[in-house]
Amino acid sequence: MVTGKDRRRQLAREHYQRQLKARAERQRRARRRAIIGTTATVVVVIGGVVAATAFLGKPDGTAAAPTPTDLSAPEPPKPYDPATGKCGYVPDTSGAPSKFVGMPPEEASTAPATMTIRTNHGVIRVRLDAEKAPCTVNSFKFLAEKDYFDNTKCHRMGTSFPILQCGDPLAKADGKNPTDGMGGPGYRIVDENLNGAKYTRGVVAMANSGPNTNGSQFFIVYGDVELPPQYTPFGTVTRGLDILDKVAKKGIIQGPSGDGTGAPKEPVIIKDVTITSKS
Repeated sequence: MVTGKDRRRQLAREHYQRQLKARAERQRRARRRAIIGTTATVVVVIGGVVAATAFLGKPDGTAAAPTPTDLSAPEPPKPYDPATGKCGYVPDTSGAPSKFVGMPPEEASTAPATMTIRTNHGVIRVRLDAEKAPCTVNSFKFLAEKDYFDNTKCHRMGTSFPILQCGDPLAKADGKNPTDGMGGPGYRIVDENLNGAKYTRGVVAMANSGPNTNGSQFFIVYGDVELPPQYTPFGTVTRGLDILDKVAKKGIIQGPSGDGTGAPKEPVIIKDVTITSKS
């Protein structure tokens, strides 16, 4: 016979279980909304550094804008000007470690382009949207011509948070660099194509440490991700997503952030990047 006391205990247990389930769901959503960041200086921790000039990274990986009185904030990069066909790149004055191979040419094409990423697992091909992200695509063309990405590894992956992050020139294939996630090209690119941006399977977008701080690090989405429209989408994978699926199944080396991301157990090494345009 179930007494009133037993019934109250049962209801209490069910209520507690519902609370645990709701808490787990909130945590899952928070992981999916985790910021995909690069770094602006050499102060940090999780596969990257905390930005400490224009943007100060918090322990949870989010970025805080400088105060209005922060006179040290650098000049932002300028958007594409359709009248002149030019972009305005600016030096990265944050002090972040970089591999500087020069500044991209200001003239940018809006013609369709294709990026071919040759990895140790095969080819990943990306259709680049130069019409909507001309400054970003122009920068990638410039860096690819300089062999900037050659023999670097993709330093960050998520499983429940399905992204693969690459583009750090300091993340060498030999795996001996302890500062993976810190590197950039020494200049900044303006945010582009953010209006209504969605991060669904196959989207390729820029990692950053705050507004208009794009450099060379990018991420490939291999499953739908809930993110705010703060990361420039500049392409879509047309071949090679199966590579990411297979690597993800091997798991990750959990990073110290506890956000469900870390270095992939099966390393992904970029051997070469080439970009071809259609006139």
